[in-house]
Amino acid sequence: MGRRKKKKTINPQEEESITVPHTFVMHRGAVGKSVMCLEQDLRHLMEPYTATHLKVRKNNVLKDFVNVAGPLGVSHFMILSKTEIGTYLRFVRIPRGPTLTFKIHEYSLAKDVISLLKRPKTFGSQYKKPPLLVLNGFNTDTLPMKLMTTMFQNLFPSINIQKVRLGDIRRCVLLNYNKETKLIDFRHYNIRVVPVGMSRGVKKLIQTKIPNLSKLDDISDYVLGGGCGYGSESEGEDPMESNVTLPQSVPGRGNIKSQKSAIRLTELGPRMVIQLVKIEDGLCNGEVLHHEFISKSEAEKRALEEKREKKRKLKEMRKKTQEENVKRKEKEKELNKERSIAGQKRKQASKEGATDPTLSDDEDANKSDDDSNEEDDDTYWYRYEVGKDPDPDLILTNKSKVSKTSTKRKMKRKSDDKSEAVTKKKPRKDKNANEIERKEKKIRKTGKANFMSKKPLKTSVKGKFKRKRR
Repeated sequence: MGRRKKKKTINPQEEESITVPHTFVMHRGAVGKSVMCLEQDLRHLMEPYTATHLKVRKNNVLKDFVNVAGPLGVSHFMILSKTEIGTYLRFVRIPRGPTLTFKIHEYSLAKDVISLLKRPKTFGSQYKKPPLLVLNGFNTDTLPMKLMTTMFQNLFPSINIQKVRLGDIRRCVLLNYNKETKLIDFRHYNIRVVPVGMSRGVKKLIQTKIPNLSKLDDISDYVLGGGCGYGSESEGEDPMESNVTLPQSVPGRGNIKSQKSAIRLTELGPRMVIQLVKIEDGLCNGEVLHHEFISKSEAEKRALEEKREKKRKLKEMRKKTQEENVKRKEKEKELNKERSIAGQKRKQASKEGATDPTLSDDEDANKSDDDSNEEDDDTYWYRYEVGKDPDPDLILTNKSKVSKTSTKRKMKRKSDDKSEAVTKKKPRKDKNANEIERKEKKIRKTGKANFMSKKPLKTSVKGKFKRKRR
């Protein structure tokens, strides 16, 4: 029997990360060093559900990020840009909008905010969980306010009150809307819970390590003396609004369930003052639903709508034409491929026929028929592409090919005949051998040998077919 396959168990945190909103924080165009630092601070603010090390190049367009956002589960874009008038921040809902454009009147970086604090509270574990969103002064009476409220609420994960753990809420994002100036104050805080209702000595005893009691006689001296006399007994009472009764135990010494504790906020940065400028339908290029400073009449709105519709139809028509051209070029490519393969086969056959001198007249006639068919194909394609018949002087390629092949064949046969004639020639003989042969013939005819000759006959021939040394 085969092994049983184990069922894959889905981690509840991974399942939660799929459903929560994710963001891309980026910039478009030349923005400067300060805005780049603000971009990095906003990425830290949106952690952990954001791309902290997102790389944006000059040749990237918005469409590139939209195509990547779908597989990665990204739901929102935060886009920073800068012009001669000012700095802007756009919140975009993926994939169909809307787009909210805000003007940044003032901003401070996180490093500037932390440098002003006497006791900054910055550590890595506070960015492992998403921040808590707090909206103040927002309502849903008008369309701009309703869209703003919905956009800000959907930027951060929603909270289930029955399942939430108070220990996971370590940060807070506060948005305060001023109705008179129509400005929004953007703040980012660290949340710290401190026990209340006890003296400073007891609080130090609980929250810190065991103190040095070598100078005291009893522990009561430490408790009643305010912690060995360090500071005064009162360290500034917290307002009553910040005192709460904890429904759960919170990380930190002295923060026990059903006990009173004070909530203290320490600013982390960045800090911004923003104002809504306009609301667009779509991804940064749709219909303007609301504009804070420009108002248009119905006729102007209608003209803009017609212009936008005309542009959309033109884009669809061009896209359709492009698709048709792509299909036509693919068909032509296939036809050209088939024709090139057929041409290569004909060329190979013609080479084999040129090397073989025993070609029959029938094969030559078939080749001439193929050449005429190729000429007809050329005429047909010329008529299809140009729209008229070609001149008779233009289609001369096949005739020249036929004449060249016939001349090559004749030259081949002549060269073969010459080579055979050369091979039938007798080898050259030496002079002495010729003289001996001539005298032997004379003896056969006369029947007598000339013994009175001064020069003796040489019966052996040495160095036959050898060159004489000089």
